[in-house]
Amino acid sequence: MPGFDQKLAGEQQVLAPPLGSLVRREPVVCTEAVTVVEAARLMREQGVGSVVVVDERLRPVGIFTRHDLVRVLAEDLRGTPVSAVMARDPIALPAHALAYEAALVMVEKRVRHVLVTEQGKLIGVISERDLFALQRLGLSELTMEIRLAASIELLARLAAEIRRLTALLVEQGVAAEQLTLFVSVLNDRLSQRVIEIVRKRHRWERIGWCWLAFGSEGRLEQTFSSDQDNGLLFESHEGGSTEETRRTLLAFAHEVNEALDACGFPLCKGNVMASNPDLCLSLDEWKAKIGRWLGSPDPKALLDAAICFDFRALAGDSSLAQALREWLLPRTRARPAFLRLMATNALQARPPLGVLGDFITEEAGAVNLKLYGVRPFVDAARVYALAFGLAQTGTAERLRAATGGLRMAPPEMAAIVDAFFFIQKLRLRIQARPGAEAPESANRIDPAALNAFERRSLKEAFRQGRKLQQRLALDYDL
Repeated sequence: MPGFDQKLAGEQQVLAPPLGSLVRREPVVCTEAVTVVEAARLMREQGVGSVVVVDERLRPVGIFTRHDLVRVLAEDLRGTPVSAVMARDPIALPAHALAYEAALVMVEKRVRHVLVTEQGKLIGVISERDLFALQRLGLSELTMEIRLAASIELLARLAAEIRRLTALLVEQGVAAEQLTLFVSVLNDRLSQRVIEIVRKRHRWERIGWCWLAFGSEGRLEQTFSSDQDNGLLFESHEGGSTEETRRTLLAFAHEVNEALDACGFPLCKGNVMASNPDLCLSLDEWKAKIGRWLGSPDPKALLDAAICFDFRALAGDSSLAQALREWLLPRTRARPAFLRLMATNALQARPPLGVLGDFITEEAGAVNLKLYGVRPFVDAARVYALAFGLAQTGTAERLRAATGGLRMAPPEMAAIVDAFFFIQKLRLRIQARPGAEAPESANRIDPAALNAFERRSLKEAFRQGRKLQQRLALDYDL
């Protein structure tokens, strides 16, 4: 892929404008009662590829696209109300969001259209064609390269390309939230393709399975130095024994873990991987395991829970992961003693600020941004997600969703989230440097090497982390 990095650098410049500036016309809308034929006629007359379905208050409730039309015509549903075949809860972004954010959402959610709103009002629709017509090369092309890769060797080369491109984006100054999402989404696609290739080599039937992403991958917060954290959730069918199913899946999991390692995702030194029999479990076994963590947690159980409770379905039958989450959340909410222990654990890593506001550094004059920077935010967000029964797995998503339950003003929570992403961006910048692959240097920074503005910003970010911990300590009387 010669010149790929230069092309992507140009792409970032092209996709920098706000979405509102790309809206060229009023959105084409219809009501839920309109038939498929009428919606199709409207799309043809207006020359658009989608129509937004609105309610009586003109609020968007769905979107009907040309892609949907092909399906319903094939099924001869011409007279069906559009409400029965539309995609509900369409994704919307504010007009001030960057075009790059819409591109990422389209890749992550696998959608072709994003609604654009201003102060909650629908002002337009941006399509994949609108965005990618602006550029010669896009995220869609990179994901297509991954999707068409036929070997682990080719995926390993693409993984190296992703890391190189991510380093380029760090240099380009792309915001940390979009950057971590870029890394995680592409790593998701690559990992899913690895699993698909390996799955074809293992022939089994009558097994429902789901590959779970844990840790930073589960939170969609991967950086350059993230290792593997994963597990398997399964369900045997038609009388298959649990142990027999586990043996079958462990061979598969071992090969996937090795393939991911070859693609640059190091094997987990703590063996938090699907090839570990303790993390390749049936749905009932996962429930039993979590039940033990909740009932009599010891330090190891708290650590395991902290990693595994960030789980997210990556491949296979996602309904199994959904069933586990629906079982889990009511039980964590009902276990205040367990949550208090989790909160106690979350207060162990304090932001490195002294009484007078100076940095507390290690012997080499450095600060560990992972342990003392992002961990206070990640751990506190996890506790509140479990306490409020939130299904989100990402730290920022969890904090934003907890704002109401914490009775915090949105700007107050926004400052905390901004602080989290400022620290994440510093981590990515460190890891993008040549020679930063060594674990001991991947997350450490010397505050003296920062400019005055960055030092002040880092201090303020640590203060926000400390503020969040103080709130956690108050809520759990610690």
